[in-house]
Parts: sequence; C-alpha cells; structure tokens
Amino acid sequence: MITPFTRSEGRAAALLASVALAGCSTMAPRYERPSGPVAATFAGAEAYGEAHDAAAPPVADIGWRQVFSDPLLHRLIERTLINNRDLRVANLNVEAARARYRIDRAANLPAVSLGADATVQRLPSDLFYNRRQYQVGGTVTAWELDLWGRTRSLSEQALQSFFAAEETRNAAHISLIGELATSYLTLRADQAMLKLSRDTLEAQKRSYELTRQLADVGYVTELDVRRAETALRSAQSDVAAYTRQSALDRNALVLLLGEPITPELAGELDALDTLPDGIVLADLPAGLPSDLLTRRPDIRAAEHTLRAANANIGAARAAFFPTVSLTGSGGTASASLENLFSGGSEAWVFAPRITLPIFQGGALRANLDRSEVQKSTEVANYEKAIQIAFREVSDGLAGQETFEDQLQVEQQRVSATAAAFQLADQRFREGEDDSLAVLDAQRAHYAAQQALVRVRLARLSNLVHLYKALGGGWSAETTSTASTS
Repeated sequence: MITPFTRSEGRAAALLASVALAGCSTMAPRYERPSGPVAATFAGAEAYGEAHDAAAPPVADIGWRQVFSDPLLHRLIERTLINNRDLRVANLNVEAARARYRIDRAANLPAVSLGADATVQRLPSDLFYNRRQYQVGGTVTAWELDLWGRTRSLSEQALQSFFAAEETRNAAHISLIGELATSYLTLRADQAMLKLSRDTLEAQKRSYELTRQLADVGYVTELDVRRAETALRSAQSDVAAYTRQSALDRNALVLLLGEPITPELAGELDALDTLPDGIVLADLPAGLPSDLLTRRPDIRAAEHTLRAANANIGAARAAFFPTVSLTGSGGTASASLENLFSGGSEAWVFAPRITLPIFQGGALRANLDRSEVQKSTEVANYEKAIQIAFREVSDGLAGQETFEDQLQVEQQRVSATAAAFQLADQRFREGEDDSLAVLDAQRAHYAAQQALVRVRLARLSNLVHLYKALGGGWSAETTSTASTS
C-alpha cells in the first residue's frame, strides 16, 4: 500500500521536482572552437631562422623587465600602468561586466522580500463594511522556473561577456606597454638626431668661418662661401626640426604616462641622446601559431564573445516554449494591529503562472535568426583576429633578421663616409681639392649617421611589436609555463 503524501511532504516534493527540472541543460548549441584559417607555421619563419625550439620559453611568459633593459623605461612603465586613463577605463569596464553578470546570475534564484502593509477602507454601508487590514510577510515575485535554460543561457552570455572584457583589458595592458616602449625609443632616437644635428651645425659653423677667411685672402671663390652657407642653414633647419619633434615626443610620452613629468624625470629624459642597440631583448623565439590561441588576449576576447553569442542562441530558442513563473507570499494578517501576531493569523498566497507564446508577429523567429547571424559574425571576427595576429607575428619575424643585416650595413656605411670625409677635408686643406668635395663628403656622412639612427629605431620598434604580437607584456617578471597554466 502506498502511503499518500501529507500536505507539507507534497509541497516539498513539488519544490524538488521544480529544482530538478530547472537543472536541465540549456538549449544553446554545443560550442566547438572554429579552426584557425592560417598555416601551420608563421610566414617566413624558416627563411629567417625562426624554427620552433621546444626548449625555448614562450615569449608570453617572458616579463617585460627582462625584455627591456633600461631602468628608466621600467619606471615609466610602472607609472603608466597606474595612471594611464585608457587602462583605467578598461579596468572599469571589467568591473561593469562583472556587475552585469551578477545581475543576470541572480535571475536564477527567487527574489525574496519582506514587507509590511496596512489597509484602511471606508465604504458606504450599502456596498461593504468598513474594515482594516494589517499584513506582514515574505514575498516571492514572479520567479521563473528555468525549465528550458533561458535564464541560464542569459547568465552564460553575461559570464562570457565578462571574460571578454577581462581579456580586452589584458590586451589594452599589453598594447599600452608596447606603445610606451615605442614612444620612449622614438624620443631617444629623435634626441639622438638632435644631438647629431647640433654637432653637424657646429662643424658647419667652423667650416663656414674658415671658408670666409679663405675667401678674404683669395684662396677660394664667393661660390664656395655660398655653398658653405647653404650647408650651415640646412643644419640650422635640422636642429629646429628635431627640437620640435623631441618636444612632440615628450608630449606623447606624458599622455601615455598619465601624469606630469617631474623636473628630475625631465632632466633624465634630456640626457638621453643615444639609442643603444641592446635596449630590447633581440632573441625572441616565435614558438608555434597554436600558442597564439592561448596567449593573445585579443584572440581570447574574440572567442569569449563568440561563446556569448552561442549562449544567446539558447535563450532565443527557449523563448518559443512556455514560461512558468511562481509568485507567492506567506506571513501573518489580521484586521486589528494587536492581533497581527496572535495564533491563527497565518496567511499565505501561492500563484503559479504559465505563459505560452501563441502569436508574436514573427518576433521570436526573427530574434532567433538574429542570434544565429550574430554568432556567424562573431565566428568571422574570431577568425579575423587570428589572421591579424598571424600577420603581425610574421611581419615581426620578417624584420627580426633583416634589420640585423641592415643595421650592420649602415654601420659600415657610417665608417666609410667618415673616412671619406676625413680624406676630403685633408685634401682641401692641402690644396689638392676644392670645398665642394668636402661639403659632399660631409653631407654623405651626415646622411649615413641619420640613416643609422633610423634603422636602429626601426629594428628596436620591430622587436617591441613582435614581443607584443606574441602575447608578451602582461607580466613584469618571467613566469614558468606551469604557473601560467
């Protein structure tokens, strides 16, 4: 004989059945990561000597303190990570996404509130008796039983959006470090150019004065004087141009830094008139293209956005099915305030509601179509993010080895033009050649020195971009692969 449920046991069984139904899986499609539309190796990696070394640590695990060897740059990066406004906005966006996820997650649980109210009525005697009503109790308002996983799909969408915001913040962090390093290198390069132009200006002044003295004694012509003056004015123009450019570089650095430059820091920056070749780590292993899927935060952000779109399809599908919501309250009620909590004043209300969509004018179908189109769009965005990352790494590898060769050639060119200038100046002083040969040799040496600084800057900037493209720049210190995982 089956023992029938008591009233309390029946309510408990109904509650358990509701929770069990609510635990069903969502109607979102099963997520599968799209295959990356790129080759198995980086373009030109073998040609430039970048075959994968399994023993080499991933670049993403190398801290920026180890990649950048300049202590002043270390301090600038530390201050930038604290004060930069773009990074601050990215951090706030993460907090906002976290709050949105908490709001959507709360929809999975019933909202319980405690309230107290009193009603005093006075009606004509032929309609109703005058009465008073006092009530205190808890209320559950329209709690939707998530039978089809709609609210859980929305919660999953909010969670993946939160993860995407976090990865976007990480990408902004990495980009900021790369941008600051590039701006710092550009400032040093332009100040090196300024020093070079000032040294050239002093040399041109001496050459011009000497040419005038020789013209006064009839050793050279007026044409030689005008040529020397032309070279002098050109050097003066270069000094003004590089002075202006250095000031612009300083302003760009201040914007990234997020705070005014102190007099002490300004003095340190003014003293930077060289651009060393070893300021950035040159040996950056490329690794495998598959590493980008787990190391590049922008790719991870694109994938989380894709997962959010996939979860949204589940919510759109669940909208076609009936919605079951529960509304209820329980507490005490009485017509007099003094008897509100006396025996027999218990009161409760249970009001379940089932809503079945019959006709929505095609809105539900259109919403599902839009969700599926949005997912296809996010798939394309994810694949494009991989392609962009692949190109950035390939570009960095193409420059890593070729810039080394170009730098060596430019150094040899500077040495050759310096020797030619010295010989031309000696021949001019000995009367074996005219001043035009000296000016041409000096102009060639000056141009070679400028080209060397530009190649140095391009090589170092390429290393910074390659470091960023491989997902490096998030951590300050080098971490092990195990701890990163």
